[in-house]
Order: sequence, then C-alpha cells, then structure tokens
Amino acid sequence: MPWCEPCSRYFAPSAVSAQGRCPVCERTIEMPIRATSDAPSLRELQRLSGEKAPWHFKLLMLTLVLYLGWRIIAPFVD
Repeated sequence: MPWCEPCSRYFAPSAVSAQGRCPVCERTIEMPIRATSDAPSLRELQRLSGEKAPWHFKLLMLTLVLYLGWRIIAPFVD
C-alpha cells in the first residue's frame, strides 16, 4: 500500500499517478516492493531456517484429532 508521509494517508495503487506521485500533494510516493516469482516460497523459507513446529502445537493437534475422533465414535459405543 503506497503511503504519503506529508498527507499521512494510504492510497490505492490505482490512485497514484503513473509517475508515482500523490494525488493530493503531488510528491513522490515510495511504492512497496512486490514479491517476484523468483522469491522463495514459505516452505523453502521454513526449510532454510531449520525451524519446526513447537511441541505444544503438535500436542494440541493430536488432542484435537483424538477429541474429534471420539465425538464421531461415541454415539455408536452406547
């Protein structure tokens, strides 16, 4: 989102002129850098950083699966 510091406003990219100027004060606005196709994916970033999901997240997922499994099976156990 382009930001004009003197106006203290965000502008839609379509509202900014072709030269990258603010429609109100006509000063040049810094356009944010867009992701390119050669940017690494989230999986690649996770693999490169070496970080894994914390143990308590894995425990939470396990308990969720067990709970939902029990909710499905419980009506048939009686």
